[in-house]
Amino acid sequence: MTTTRPEQPAPAYVPGHDLLAGKVVVVTAAAGAGIGAAVVRRVLEEGAKAVVFSDTHERRLAEAEEALAAEFGAERVRQRVCDVTDEAQVAALLDVADELGGVDVMVNNAGLGGTASVLEMTDEQWLRVLDITLTGTFRCVRAAGQRMVAAGKKGVIVNNASVIGWRAQKGQAHYAAAKAGVMALTRCSAIDLAPHGIRVNAVSPSLAMHPFLAKVTSDELLAELKSREAFGRAAEPWEVANVMVFLASDYASYMTGEVVAVSSQQA
Repeated sequence: MTTTRPEQPAPAYVPGHDLLAGKVVVVTAAAGAGIGAAVVRRVLEEGAKAVVFSDTHERRLAEAEEALAAEFGAERVRQRVCDVTDEAQVAALLDVADELGGVDVMVNNAGLGGTASVLEMTDEQWLRVLDITLTGTFRCVRAAGQRMVAAGKKGVIVNNASVIGWRAQKGQAHYAAAKAGVMALTRCSAIDLAPHGIRVNAVSPSLAMHPFLAKVTSDELLAELKSREAFGRAAEPWEVANVMVFLASDYASYMTGEVVAVSSQQA
């Protein structure tokens, strides 16, 4: 039986402390209002030299770049359309970072969900979720890792997983398998890249509220998911972004191969 908990307000937004001063950061799937966009804003607030962010939606990317450039300076903000299922587009995204001094931090946020019973799920549904969420993350880890090694950079890679990779949820077999794969990819990549001084970690959020999630999820399911959280609410995207920035910073210098739950979920 699920216990309904009173919803507690989100805390005040935490100001930046230059945790990423001088770094060039690349963030995928960041043109909307979710975790990726929150990461872009947070890394700029944390003093990043520049952020290169991508999405598949050209208009939203341009609008986001214009708004961020006005606030943080055009020299610190670049965008590039990138579909992570296309290796050439991933390479082109990192080429933009090379123009700015090369990628120091790669944040792999791109993913695709959906709801379908395993009894009715098609191969196409399964493969599309896996290609974007898991294989897309792999392509970005590989490409960023290769650039960091070639440049002699002791960089950082942060992947976005999900508690669904640990916990079962109806209709989420493809997404859960993909996110569990991201966790395993993170652990194994960390071992492969450790000799080069490159760290690889992941966050595993439970429920982070943003407009797209609200659009594709019923009010009933959202209420049920919130009721599982100790604070009776979803995380704000910036609360997840804070943990990703921590993992990207020198404060996490001894952490690699870790998957950090950003969750108050108890059931």
